Amino acid sequence: MKTLLISLSILAALLFILWLGLQVKPRSFAMPQLAQGETKTIPLPEGLPAPVERFYRKVYGSQIPVIDTVVLTGRAHMRPFGVWLPARFVMVHNAGQDYRHYFEATFFGIPFLKVNEGYLDGKSFFESPMGTYFDDPNTNQGANLALWAEGAWFPSLWITDPRVRWQAVDDHTAILFVPFEDTEENFIVRFNPQTGLVDLMEAMRYRNPGDTSKVLWLTNEVPAADGKPAVSYATWLDAGKPWASFIVEEIAFNLDVSGYIQQRGY
Repeated sequence: MKTLLISLSILAALLFILWLGLQVKPRSFAMPQLAQGETKTIPLPEGLPAPVERFYRKVYGSQIPVIDTVVLTGRAHMRPFGVWLPARFVMVHNAGQDYRHYFEATFFGIPFLKVNEGYLDGKSFFESPMGTYFDDPNTNQGANLALWAEGAWFPSLWITDPRVRWQAVDDHTAILFVPFEDTEENFIVRFNPQTGLVDLMEAMRYRNPGDTSKVLWLTNEVPAADGKPAVSYATWLDAGKPWASFIVEEIAFNLDVSGYIQQRGY
């Protein structure tokens, strides 16, 4: 009995240390020092669906910034193994063309799991201790959707890129069509009736290489309130709850990312 109690005490102590290590938030990456370019604006286009026009007038007014590149840093929670892991990230976008993500999951704030992923020149890549693949057709499709979904952090992209188009559905819903290879993909975009902001984006996406069917993929953001930051979530419908949440802590537009987007790591 004494041996059993000692074993249970050790197990409880180990579980407590594991839990405690996963509660420590990592230090965010600093914004990389890159040359700053000019940001131009264009007038809000005419003929947009009503909820889309309301959204852009709410966010930008009548002048829309032309955003060519974006760098975002922040912190996240992710559960690749069913356990929520604290993480930090840097995301780099050549808006509407390419992106690169770098994630570090941490324990007591110390990185232990590093992931590089992205979509460059129409080819996806994923590099991690769990596996590595490049230019997988399913992942290309998912990465292209991520490229456009992350425009929620810089939504002028959805009207300044001439390849993108909107289609009306009703007073609070519209369809966003985005390019993919020689065809198009689309998101159903649902706008909040009170705030006019985007509530939810829905798209059919391949989850894994080799999958033969797509799963409904949802992205949404809980706005900042009561001193808490805005949090963006990504969810597979059949999972029933998010697999990742992101807090963007710093964002910079129109930096020279021509070299930075090609590298790995921070």
